Amino acid sequence: MREADYDEVRALWMTIRGFGIRALDDSREDVARFIHRNPTTSVVARADRRIVGSILCGSDGRQGALYHVCVAREYRRQGIGTRMVGYCMGRLREMGINKVSLIAFANNDAGNAFWKQIGWKQSDVNYYEFVLNEDNITRFIGEDNED
Repeated sequence: MREADYDEVRALWMTIRGFGIRALDDSREDVARFIHRNPTTSVVARADRRIVGSILCGSDGRQGALYHVCVAREYRRQGIGTRMVGYCMGRLREMGINKVSLIAFANNDAGNAFWKQIGWKQSDVNYYEFVLNEDNITRFIGEDNED
């Protein structure tokens, strides 16, 4: 994934029902900062001359993380998500990373089914967060309108 992909990737995110977009973290500037910090790990999938899947993937040097894993609805169940995850896992493995985590919202049935299908296990840890900037609100795509 490159900075130049941002507009097309964001447009894809906006089509994913239940997808959580944060006001600041998912801005062009913050995504560019993430890509610069993790230049080889994020990925997009292309089909029919457009981006149909994406993953923001990075590491803090100890653990890897996957963010915003998505595939356009009409391209699902074709192995695109599995191949993108494989790409990210390979890059992280090359960096010496031994553990990778992700967050899937509890009401994301399709996403949770995907992770279970490809062998990921639900963690037994509690996830905590502390919001340092209240302007960084999360908006869920499709929650206030129908498909």
